[in-house]
Amino acid sequence: LAESIVGDITPVDNVPKAKKQQLEMDAMTRIRSLLPEVPGAEVMALFQEYETGESDDAVFVKDLDKFDMILQAYEYEQATHRPGSLQEFFDSTAGRFKTELVKSWVAHLQAKRAAWIESMRVATGSK
Repeated sequence: LAESIVGDITPVDNVPKAKKQQLEMDAMTRIRSLLPEVPGAEVMALFQEYETGESDDAVFVKDLDKFDMILQAYEYEQATHRPGSLQEFFDSTAGRFKTELVKSWVAHLQAKRAAWIESMRVATGSK
């Protein structure tokens, strides 16, 4: 939700973690101020739960957010015909997934991406 104000801060933006957290907290404070008191407080509480990973749901949603980032990176590599060009997105999430379900999706995506990169290498005769 904070991304609606601060934009999508990615690893290539080189924004320090503390700065990113502050930007997102400021955005959520602004969003909260636009809502009635009770739903605003609930939205803020859910955001803080997500940020701290206090619940299984928060951990799962964090995994979904990271998975979405690498899936979009893969799709962009394909759309631009630049295999492996966005490796830094994959590197930034390596070993950071917590849930078994999303870990299985990541493994599948990585295998699919590796096969695509290899097929592009063979098709273009590059090393």
